Amino acid sequence: MSVKAWATAALFVVLFAAGLPCRAAGVGIAALEIADPVGGGTMSGYLFYPASASAGGTTTLGPYTVAATRDAPALAGAKPLIVISHGQAGSSLGHHDLATTLAAAGFLVATVEHPKDNHRDAGGVGTSAVLVGRPVQVSATIDALLADARWKDRIDPRRIGVAGYSVGGYTALMTVGAVPRFVRLIGYCTRHRNAGAICNDARRLSADARAHGTSLQGLLGVVQDDLTRWGPTADPRIRAAFVMAPLGLLFDAAGLAAVNRPVFLAYGEHDEILLPPENALHVKREVKTLDGVRAVPKADHWVFLAPCSAALAETMPELCRDPDGVYRAAVHAQVDADAVAFFRKTLDAAGD
Repeated sequence: MSVKAWATAALFVVLFAAGLPCRAAGVGIAALEIADPVGGGTMSGYLFYPASASAGGTTTLGPYTVAATRDAPALAGAKPLIVISHGQAGSSLGHHDLATTLAAAGFLVATVEHPKDNHRDAGGVGTSAVLVGRPVQVSATIDALLADARWKDRIDPRRIGVAGYSVGGYTALMTVGAVPRFVRLIGYCTRHRNAGAICNDARRLSADARAHGTSLQGLLGVVQDDLTRWGPTADPRIRAAFVMAPLGLLFDAAGLAAVNRPVFLAYGEHDEILLPPENALHVKREVKTLDGVRAVPKADHWVFLAPCSAALAETMPELCRDPDGVYRAAVHAQVDADAVAFFRKTLDAAGD
């Protein structure tokens, strides 16, 4: 059996096991512009939503081919809302397949690009505006949609969840109560000097701090002091969090024990960017409300990004290449089904 055929077969098996229709309902997609309470500008993104079965086409947006129809008429009735937070320097379309799967299953799904931490501009990485601002921006997205004349009657404010990948997983954990201690970055990067981009960022921040007459510890202390600068980072409206390959090292045991809502954890066993023992497995050990775990054998950090188009694979091959024996389409069939089942359970959405 070819890889493509194997992945297709796996998709149907997983959808059947999750109780999802093999032929998805229609999905619409609409552009969003959300006011950013942190930087004062706007955040661009998309809302994916259930639409009539006739909305079964695709829309090309940059290097992404999205299984949704632009501005299709939305189905009537209030639905649960999920907000997806992307990873460092990511995109509001980096998890478009998760968004369309959830929308086909009866959820509204909002994605936004975090200012100063997206593929166009990552100049704020390591600053308060990103490390503290991200969860505040998730809350602002919820605020904006609940006030929007087009969408407010289509959202059930009692059924809101969040999903996040990498730094977006860190973001999602904060929205459900996790409290970071930023100085933990120093010990992690002392123990793991070659541990991917995050420790490269730490070295850059350390050099910037010295140039301004302080230290990395002093700089991280400023970020810690800013933890409530823009308001609470936890949002009581969010009832559940689905986290993929999360940045967990910035939380100590007490900070993770503060999570008080259900969490589903998915991670790659061979993640070399955020080493599992001090990230995903740390979350697994310390979150008391863990509701499920999906460990993907042999997979690296990038497996949770949507399967790549040919255009994206050509421009960013390192994000699109999977280890031998890992089939991204099949992994996403399973993980996306996990997300639907988790949110249906935790948000009581099964009847929609």
